[in-house]
Amino acid sequence: MTKKHRLLQYFRKYLLLFIGSIIYAAGLEIFLVPNNVIDGGVVGIAIMASHLTGLPFWVFLVVINIPFVYLGYKQIGKTFTIATLFSILSLSYWSNIFLPVPGLTEDLFLASVYGGVILGIGVGLIVRYGGSLDGSEIVAILMDKRSSFSVGEIVLIINLFILTGAGLVFGWDRAMYSLFTYFIASKVIDITIEGLDESKAVIIVSEQSAAITSALMDRLGRGVTILRGEGAYSGDAKNILYTVITRLEVAKLKAIIEEIDEKAFVTINDVHDVFGGTFKKKAIH
Repeated sequence: MTKKHRLLQYFRKYLLLFIGSIIYAAGLEIFLVPNNVIDGGVVGIAIMASHLTGLPFWVFLVVINIPFVYLGYKQIGKTFTIATLFSILSLSYWSNIFLPVPGLTEDLFLASVYGGVILGIGVGLIVRYGGSLDGSEIVAILMDKRSSFSVGEIVLIINLFILTGAGLVFGWDRAMYSLFTYFIASKVIDITIEGLDESKAVIIVSEQSAAITSALMDRLGRGVTILRGEGAYSGDAKNILYTVITRLEVAKLKAIIEEIDEKAFVTINDVHDVFGGTFKKKAIH
């Protein structure tokens, strides 16, 4: 991969993270916040804290996310951390820009539907290109190693507590509409990213298998299994690499493979359960 190609990839990635943040901020400030409807995760906590204290939303968004960004750095890596920090700061900026814009509707149902769809598109773009706005997912990944609950179940439990808080702060009708918004946003995120399962099974066939194996172990912190295969047409022996990663690591894995071998054959599939073996991520810092 040439230096020019790599720079174009970075530019495209951060441009789309920026656009995702703008879309998310628009849905938040134009539809949800004026109607006291919240999103889940850290954003929901920040909205409630801003309402109760009168301080700007962006202050709480940045401050509350700081420990989660640090955890992301330790557990997932620098690339994810930079993309996440960039997305959070972009959201903070654009939330302030959209703050004076009056809400487009006072109908709670329409606000929840439009807000949920717009938020889902924004978050979908951000996650698809290697970032995140929500520290609760990082917490869920860490808790998943110490509990019998899946990451999705842990995120849901965390958000149920947050939405209960919305009921106490804004009223139970707003909490129900917030739950409705959360449901719509999660479905739109699925469509935007083409699947949000926590674990992904990856199969890689490449002439540069040794270099890719080393890079995945050193830069991604994941174990790799080498399977011996043979090309049906050529009859040549081939090394087939198999690894399991989290969905937050997909963007970084693709970048690593493209950097080493643009012609590599890669398949990525959803994994609904991972147990046994050595799926635990090793330190990469």
